[in-house]
Amino acid sequence: MPTTMTALFGGTGPDWTPRQVPVPAPGPGQVVVRARAVALNNADASMLAAADPTAGGTGEEYQAGFEFAGEITAVGEGSGAGDGMPVAGTRVMGTAPGSFAQYVVADHRHVLPVPDELGHEEACALPTGLLTEHGALAVAGFRAGQSVLITGATSSIGLIGVRIARALDAGRIIATTRNAAKSELLVDAGADTVVVTGEQDLTQAVLAATGGEGVDVALDHVGGRTFADCLPATRTDGAVVNIGRLDRAASTIDLDALAYRHLRLHGVSFGFSRPAELGRVIATAGERLLPAVADGCVRPLIDSTLAFSTAARAAARLRSHQAHGKIILSVP
Repeated sequence: MPTTMTALFGGTGPDWTPRQVPVPAPGPGQVVVRARAVALNNADASMLAAADPTAGGTGEEYQAGFEFAGEITAVGEGSGAGDGMPVAGTRVMGTAPGSFAQYVVADHRHVLPVPDELGHEEACALPTGLLTEHGALAVAGFRAGQSVLITGATSSIGLIGVRIARALDAGRIIATTRNAAKSELLVDAGADTVVVTGEQDLTQAVLAATGGEGVDVALDHVGGRTFADCLPATRTDGAVVNIGRLDRAASTIDLDALAYRHLRLHGVSFGFSRPAELGRVIATAGERLLPAVADGCVRPLIDSTLAFSTAARAAARLRSHQAHGKIILSVP
């Protein structure tokens, strides 16, 4: 391996700045991956804005990125395949802070093997969606045959959620979008019913689609009023899981809907502060979903693939909220 690499840093201005930094060495339980492609997430835009010193941000510099795919080039000393470690040369996709770089150091529990049928561009767009959506379904106690509501379903992660629910043999899948023009996208992903929240009342539309009972599980990516509307749209003894806040974090809910329906409310955020827990979530998602990834049932929607040197264009595309699917950077 070379001794230096190019990595993208935030906290220097409105966009990422490329820098030459040392190639990381793996510690015990870690692997180094030669990244071939990396994917952008909404959190990347939020972090850029929060750290931008030209707009009142903290000015605290950090190596950017969370999602990547490539091949393992080094394994931590004293670690081996017998410890559950992947071996050098294995193609993997995974999640780690600082992944916008030519070489990424990651906890070995936070990577999954890439099926032969998948290229690096698609692979790097999957880890966050796989672990988050499957993890949320698991928290809800989802079982095959149950009905699922997915709000904000035309987001890149929401679309993966629709495909996962279909791959896991959900009963009726109801997906929401604010824009009727995106309805076909959701049907193609596997939704049985599309609710256009700009034109329809979410709760009433879901109840109408479920014979007045509501769904077994609601996965909410929107927050705000939408989260509140999920409660009366969920059947007695059902579960509502908040995943994202595409609208806002604050929500005023009807406690009668919560109590009388005996609902279970959960919030999930599978960050890096609990590495063992995150490893279990990723491993379980891999066991359940990699076959569906290999046969094409679960694939990400790619908005665009840009060169690593044009990261500013990628950031602008992310901030525009016009992307349909994942934005990818090809790593030289």
